[in-house]
Amino acid sequence: MNFARTKEQDMIRDMARGFAEKEIAPLTAEIDEKSWFPEDIFKKMGELGFLGIPFPEQYGGSGGTILEYASAVKEIGRVCGSTGLSYAAAVSLGAAPFYHFGTEKQKEKYLRPLAEGKTLGAFGLTEPGAGSDAGGTKTKAVKKEGRYVISGEKCWITNASYADTIIITARNEDSNGKITAFIVPGDAAGMTIRTPYKKMGVRGSNTTEIVLDEVEVAEDAILGDPERGFSQFLSTLDGGRISIAALALGIGTAAYEKALAYSREREQFGRPIGSFQAIQFKLADMALKLELAETMVMKAAWLKDQGQPFKKEAAMAKLYASESATSVCNESLQIHGGYGYMAEYGIERYLRDAKLMEIGEGTSEIQRLVIAREIGCPQEPKMERRGSG
Repeated sequence: MNFARTKEQDMIRDMARGFAEKEIAPLTAEIDEKSWFPEDIFKKMGELGFLGIPFPEQYGGSGGTILEYASAVKEIGRVCGSTGLSYAAAVSLGAAPFYHFGTEKQKEKYLRPLAEGKTLGAFGLTEPGAGSDAGGTKTKAVKKEGRYVISGEKCWITNASYADTIIITARNEDSNGKITAFIVPGDAAGMTIRTPYKKMGVRGSNTTEIVLDEVEVAEDAILGDPERGFSQFLSTLDGGRISIAALALGIGTAAYEKALAYSREREQFGRPIGSFQAIQFKLADMALKLELAETMVMKAAWLKDQGQPFKKEAAMAKLYASESATSVCNESLQIHGGYGYMAEYGIERYLRDAKLMEIGEGTSEIQRLVIAREIGCPQEPKMERRGSG
């Protein structure tokens, strides 16, 4: 197995880092404080090709790899967790299902503008009563006179307020009650999108509730196999977990870099605090966790690029990177002491943002269930349904 960095990956990383530091960094604090979704930034990201990195050129993408895309997510997240989360969701959840499950006509109609960065997409899976148990979906679709009528409620959906298309999962009465994925226009009649949440972190990432009151879509609005919507969204989450792991890695890296720099500058008892073994051991552990997390992210991305099974590795990467990021951010705050607790230093924002990485796209507990299943542990029937968190 060889997933060493390539020139293309380094080029994408450097371009993403330069863009993030120039365009996003000056706005990061404001994005967090005002819970502001930076539309102009996403327009620029689209123009530069970031939203199409892992998709073929024939569909408006850049023809890049998942490794390259993960590098971009890491660099955006290193500067702004909110922007990084919306970016990861737009690609992995809003666009990727069209690439993997759409017809050629759907790819041309929906994937192309998403990959070209002209529009954003969203993925409506989670419901008030169906989070980790995503198979407990209650949203229903009933076929009437050649159209589907969808009714239900979704929650904690990323980017929906700015999405031209939203993929909605619903129980399809026309397919024996099995879950089907439907393509719903962002401005569909009968659909209400609202943002009632006051979040702990990633405040600038648009998070919504969606209420569908007899929303009508055409018969050809089904994405993929109408009887395999459940397996399709599990596959989508597997890929999305790589991007969340990369995002967590970016946030953790930012916190570590600031802690290392601060340890060299801050003096106590007549010398830099980085010369004290207690601080050195914290920094060594932080560096170790981030190095291992990056290796796991790269392995999962490489396996996906090679068309090999990656479910276990994606779950491992997401679990380890997210928990490591929270730990690293917490230690960074500890190293900064009272200054770290103040908003001006940005450390407390890293910690707030990192925590969501342990929850979104499958909680840490769900990742452990996925890993246990993949390594062959006996499973109870109740554990068949596991999803988003």
